[in-house]
Amino acid sequence: MRRKLIVGNWKMYGSHSANAELLAGIVGGRPYLADVAVCVPFPYLSETAVALAATDIRWGAQDCSAHEQGAYTGEVSAAMLQEFGCRYAIVGHSERRQYHAESDQLVADKAKAALARGVTPIVCVGETLAQREAGDTEAVVKRQLSAVIHTLAHCAGEMVVAYEPVWAIGTGRTATPEQAQAVHHLLRAQLHAATPRADAMTILYGGSVKPDNAAQLFAQADIDGGLVGGASLKAADFVAICRATT
Repeated sequence: MRRKLIVGNWKMYGSHSANAELLAGIVGGRPYLADVAVCVPFPYLSETAVALAATDIRWGAQDCSAHEQGAYTGEVSAAMLQEFGCRYAIVGHSERRQYHAESDQLVADKAKAALARGVTPIVCVGETLAQREAGDTEAVVKRQLSAVIHTLAHCAGEMVVAYEPVWAIGTGRTATPEQAQAVHHLLRAQLHAATPRADAMTILYGGSVKPDNAAQLFAQADIDGGLVGGASLKAADFVAICRATT
């Protein structure tokens, strides 16, 4: 049976005092039956690493450059993340695709760069409301994931996949457990065709996961946890979501 994983995505929120309070609350909520991680803004990686060093809670970044090094002002390489002890790096989040025009291939290249340095990429895929209403959900998510599978080749089984319907991010709308499971099942079938590790791979749901819907979502056969946005900024909510994996 796959172990559940809950990852908090702090997005562009945080301060020294707020982070300390939030991390203390998450640490205080242990023990968890799931693996737990937080992906924080780059400036807070160091203090997060220190705060969590003596715990079983992992930390990661919200992006990763596709380049190893060079004249890429503002970019952060996987090698740099590795030095901080980052376990994860989110790549291809819908906000990066939308606001920074990241292509499927760029997302794939970032995933490959992360894996090359021992950082597990959390590869996000998902459709907009217009695409869902047009009946294009399957084509969109399969296209996005296909680019990563092709680029990672035999290493495809080492990534984490996150399905995040764009229409359910920060909107208060959430895919029903049945809607989410249907896409997760589709993604796992696609992974089966690419790697023998598909059954062991983690596929997260990300889209307004909250304490009151987490248990139903996590009970689905192919949903292995959550990529949690807004609710990860409140310790009580995030702890409740982590505990919903029981």
